[in-house]
Amino acid sequence: MPAPGRPTLDQLEVFLAVEEAGGFAAAARRLRRANSAVTYAIDNLEAQLGVSLFDRIATRRPVLTDAGRAVLEEARAVVKQVDLLRARTKGLWAGLEVEVSLAVDVMLPTARLVDALQGFQAEFPTVALRLHAEALGGIAQLILDRTATVGVSGPLSANVAGTEVIGIGGVRLVPVAAPCHPLAAGGPQPPGRARDFVQLVLTDRSRITEGRDFGVVGVRTWRLGDLGAKHALLLAGLGWGAMPEPAIRADLAAGRLVALDLPDWTPLTYALNATYRTDTPPGPAARWLIGRFAAQAAG
Repeated sequence: MPAPGRPTLDQLEVFLAVEEAGGFAAAARRLRRANSAVTYAIDNLEAQLGVSLFDRIATRRPVLTDAGRAVLEEARAVVKQVDLLRARTKGLWAGLEVEVSLAVDVMLPTARLVDALQGFQAEFPTVALRLHAEALGGIAQLILDRTATVGVSGPLSANVAGTEVIGIGGVRLVPVAAPCHPLAAGGPQPPGRARDFVQLVLTDRSRITEGRDFGVVGVRTWRLGDLGAKHALLLAGLGWGAMPEPAIRADLAAGRLVALDLPDWTPLTYALNATYRTDTPPGPAARWLIGRFAAQAAG
């Protein structure tokens, strides 16, 4: 007999089966055991816990006592954790990662990230995920430092030594300003006029592509390390700058931002790549993520 006060996993599973099936006989059929074996397991569990879990006298159908209801959630939590441990152990034998660390460029449309992570959660429920967000060369830096397993990086990280890249589409950049900004009035602007105003520029916080610019036209620049801060300053009319079109689609529709017609601006698509260290190939879960991002671009 198990030591007092130390219920076994089997006893907890039998307890849950009785509660879910609605009776001892039904639980016995579900578990493919004799009725006596189910009764024995519950009797032992009650003896070890020192409480009655079911009222088996007042009603024909076993009903949880107050103590039984209190134990029920704890039992479910224990069994769930054991099931998770079993699944993770099985995954390890199959080469599945315990955790995937994903670094994404801030330019990646949120809808694409959400789609990939929803699919990842459904496909790999036992694999933990660690998410990082960076700009420009910051993704390559996280990959090289082994902080991230796989990344979604921009064009400035495409030729970094020691990394492999796979094209996964891109995002169109649109020069915008608030309606109150001088560049937003009067339609097409004359050549060079954009240089007279502050351009808000996303800056690189990494060592990988430090000093390299992307889409800089203005002579006067304010440099920010956060795309959200850049968005807020654009809405406040403190400058003009390029933003990924999906991030400002609602602002353009509502008139909070205006797309600028600038002769100096060359239409730009910010290319996106899946990347990882060449000496650390991605495992099954990380490969699935790369495939999901590639499929999004193909679709």
